Amino acid sequence: MEIVHTVRELQASLAALRAQGKAVGLVPTMGALHEGHASLVKRSVAENDATVVSVFVNPTQFNDKNDLEKYPRTLDADCVLLEQCGATIAFAPSVEEVYPEPDMRQFSYAPLDTVMEGKYRPGHFNGVCQVVSKLFDMVKPDRAYFGEKDFQQLAIIREMVRQMRFPLQIVGCPIVREADGLALSSRNKRLSPEQRTQALEISRTLFASVDYAKGHTVAETCKFVEEAIAAAPGLRLEYFELVDGNTLQSIARWEDTAYPVGCITVFCGEVRLIDNIKY
Repeated sequence: MEIVHTVRELQASLAALRAQGKAVGLVPTMGALHEGHASLVKRSVAENDATVVSVFVNPTQFNDKNDLEKYPRTLDADCVLLEQCGATIAFAPSVEEVYPEPDMRQFSYAPLDTVMEGKYRPGHFNGVCQVVSKLFDMVKPDRAYFGEKDFQQLAIIREMVRQMRFPLQIVGCPIVREADGLALSSRNKRLSPEQRTQALEISRTLFASVDYAKGHTVAETCKFVEEAIAAAPGLRLEYFELVDGNTLQSIARWEDTAYPVGCITVFCGEVRLIDNIKY
């Protein structure tokens, strides 16, 4: 596996691959890689001739400077994992390499980006679209892979690709969970052992709510989740929304959509964790 730090090196390596007619997959990451990321890389390796994985903590998508500073950075370990997964190129640029000048572009995909994370983290998705669009321009992949744990992000990236007419396929990949159900996240590394146990109540509640929903209304199901998290030690609910999986708009009745998804954000101490589940 090749490790490159500049766009020039990246594009030189890609030019050689493309000269051989090779299909290229891209897996954008912010590093601190885990088995969830590994599943994306392995999928790309299986479906493409070459796989580029970007490892870049993107400052423009953090609306909390403290969160940016505390985000785990583990490049050496990340590269070991990527090599084991069969990645072709690890692209680990500096902030200056990605943003040689400030990116003033504004992306708006309302109403997809004005609800849930868009409401609670203003500017977050604008930063995501800035960096992902730059990576698409740098790599020009045939396919790009994103996890369904960031469910709203995936919907917005699909819409960005549609509107900007990027000639590539977006591949959504299922959430990967620990054996006990906790959704894998780089932020889990910030949890103490006690908090790690407390955080389990998030996925437990979501799984239980799917059974509960079979005999109850949308409003009752939302209340079930809210009360379960409120009663759980160490957790604070930011939001739980039952939405149409395509439009991301809240539903009032199960009949409102054929694709209901529950999206949740919970603070465990200072660590903000997201998860979702299909009904």
